[in-house]
Order: sequence, then C-alpha cells, then structure tokens
Amino acid sequence: MTITEIAKDFTELLKQGDHERAGEKHNADDIVSYEAMEGPKAICRGKEDVKQKGQWWQENHEVHGGSVEGPYVNGDQFAVRFKFDITPKATGERVTMDEVGLYTVKDGKITEERFYY
Repeated sequence: MTITEIAKDFTELLKQGDHERAGEKHNADDIVSYEAMEGPKAICRGKEDVKQKGQWWQENHEVHGGSVEGPYVNGDQFAVRFKFDITPKATGERVTMDEVGLYTVKDGKITEERFYY
C-alpha cells in the first residue's frame, strides 16, 4: 500500500469509530506514541501499550459526538484532525477537544504518532 492508501484506510476506520481495528491493522509492533501532556501515558511504546492507552481513554471519557477530518498526506507522514464533544469522567465537565494526530509511516506501517492539542 502507498502512504496515501494507508492514510485513507486508517482514517476511514477512525471515521467509522473503529479505532481498535485501525491500530491493529496499521500500527507497527514497535510504534511509539507521544501525547502533548505529562504523565504515565505521555509516551507509549509498542502496539499493545498504545492499544491500552486507547482503551483507558474510552473508559475514562463519555463521548457525545465528534468528527474526524483528513487525512492530509505529506511525504512519509499524514495528519488527521479530531474534534470531540466529551465529558471526562474524572471532572464531569463537558468540553470540546480539538486535536491533530501526526502519523509517520515506514515499511507500510505507522511507526510513530504524535498528538497536538
């Protein structure tokens, strides 16, 4: 698959709400994920660690709605924009999340993801 095909397929799965399948299909075993925050999940290493981070996020946020835009491809990277209407269970305060994910692809798999918000 080309970078454009990978980016489109990955993003389409996200748009369908199938984040787990998108990661399972396209993430490299040794993927590294960087969040724009401090804490235990600020950096995740490996496909299983990234999957667990996603599961934690789902368990700790109520999602009321949202959108996924993109992909925007440039070289061996692509970006996806996320907008979500969520309530973090820890605070109970409803907020709008606006985030960009930047994904790097090598050898047909996503090897790095960085999130900006």
